[in-house]
Amino acid sequence: MRKSSKLIASVLAGAMVLSLAACGGSGAGETTAATTAAETTAAETTVAETTAAETTAAEETTVAEATGDTYVVGICQLMQHDALDAATQGFKDALTEALGDAVTFDEQNAQGDSNTCATIINSFVSNGVDLIMANATPALQAAQAGTNEIPILGTSVTEYGVALGIEDFDGTVGGNISGTSDLAPLDEQAAMLHDLFPDAKNVGLLYCSAEANSQYQVDVVKEALEGMGYTCEFYAFSDSNDLSTVATNAANSCDVIYVPTDNTVASNTAIVDNICRPAGIPVIAGEEGICAGCGVATLSISYYDLGVGTGRMAAKILTGESDIAEMPIEYAPQFTKKYNPTICSDLGIEIPSDYVAIEQ
Repeated sequence: MRKSSKLIASVLAGAMVLSLAACGGSGAGETTAATTAAETTAAETTVAETTAAETTAAEETTVAEATGDTYVVGICQLMQHDALDAATQGFKDALTEALGDAVTFDEQNAQGDSNTCATIINSFVSNGVDLIMANATPALQAAQAGTNEIPILGTSVTEYGVALGIEDFDGTVGGNISGTSDLAPLDEQAAMLHDLFPDAKNVGLLYCSAEANSQYQVDVVKEALEGMGYTCEFYAFSDSNDLSTVATNAANSCDVIYVPTDNTVASNTAIVDNICRPAGIPVIAGEEGICAGCGVATLSISYYDLGVGTGRMAAKILTGESDIAEMPIEYAPQFTKKYNPTICSDLGIEIPSDYVAIEQ
């Protein structure tokens, strides 16, 4: 801006000198003065345009600087298993794609302990993170208890009304919480079991009683299966310590076992497989990771894609594009019938052609 002022002064001084010279003569001198005046006007116009351009550039720099915010996102994942890992990765990839180096992550794993979830959330609150991603229901519940100010996005949560104790849930939590749901069509999972095992009589519903959304799923599936003529029995375990005993009881009493999107089973599929496969008992699973470990078939979502959706929500919240209080829970756009070729082969189960094999 200083260079522009000097240029204006020089042009004006030159114009004054030429004007004085023009007053002492006529003819060619007048023509020269007129030409000089035109050149002066052109010069002034160029200077004005240059000054305006510099001002615009300065304004653009200011806007760029204003958008140079950085964000810290805390990730609390309940435990390590394929589905939750995929959701976390999808979340990080989508948010990094949207914000680049402006976002950093504080990623922590609670190793299956809900009390550790609370400790992790409290550390996020103390450190003043800009957003919390809670991966799985206990992580979301801990986040809800830990802060009502920092935005919280859940993922891998089946039913938010159940998880958060909201009666007559209408799809939007409000306040500082939203997220994505991994709820698959439970009636269609029940129909899958019926299509594959129409002659079965007894179905065992194997789940962790400490997970509220697991209870919700088996309640819905039980009602659907009983409507198809099956006899259903709950086989609830409190944690991984009694999973083996309960799974053995289910395998000894049932023709088929159904397992929902249960985090405890997901991280202990080998226990279930080592019991059910030798006994010849097929397992219908609520999601692909469980099916890959101990099931024969599933109607499942992509947890990576679910995480991507959550990451895109986070980007809108952090940049101020969306208000989390007004963001409804988002659901997976599609579901795929998949099967475990190894276990199906071992149990002699023929799978329809419209199922996709899970890569081993």
